[in-house]
Amino acid sequence: MSGEKDPGCAFAHHDHAHCAGDTLARAEAETVRRGLRFTPVRKRVLQILLEAHRAMGAYEVLDRLAAEGFGNQPPVAYRALEFLVEAGLAHRVQGLNAFAACMHPGEVHAPVFLICRDCDAVAEAAAAPVRVALDEVAGALGFAIERASFEAVGLCPACHARSEGRA
Repeated sequence: MSGEKDPGCAFAHHDHAHCAGDTLARAEAETVRRGLRFTPVRKRVLQILLEAHRAMGAYEVLDRLAAEGFGNQPPVAYRALEFLVEAGLAHRVQGLNAFAACMHPGEVHAPVFLICRDCDAVAEAAAAPVRVALDEVAGALGFAIERASFEAVGLCPACHARSEGRA
């Protein structure tokens, strides 16, 4: 991935405002480049996901939107989330039935999601080696993969340290 960031960034202390702001700016540039409508609701939903730095359910996003005056009907959140996923600006994290902001908008990539089972932090890491292995196995069976999702559940460094009594 060009401009690839440290995949552990979500799990480490970092300048979160800069991280979120940079990703939002790249997402905005991508919508302009592709001629997509980045409405205020869509933009706010992406900002909410970026602020959280974890996967969020649609109703959690809806609660934030409603509190900010964007409406409290489920289609408001679902349509915005659907747009963000289709535009490559967010990912659906299947195992959590939730959504996370894409940290690499505008880049072709196949991410793996590292999900902390304690704090729900989600790190997006490159899955290229996993995808290569999967493509080889599928190819040997004559199967053409069109879409794949990779998720791993465990403990982020902070939660792991707490569980080991090191925090």
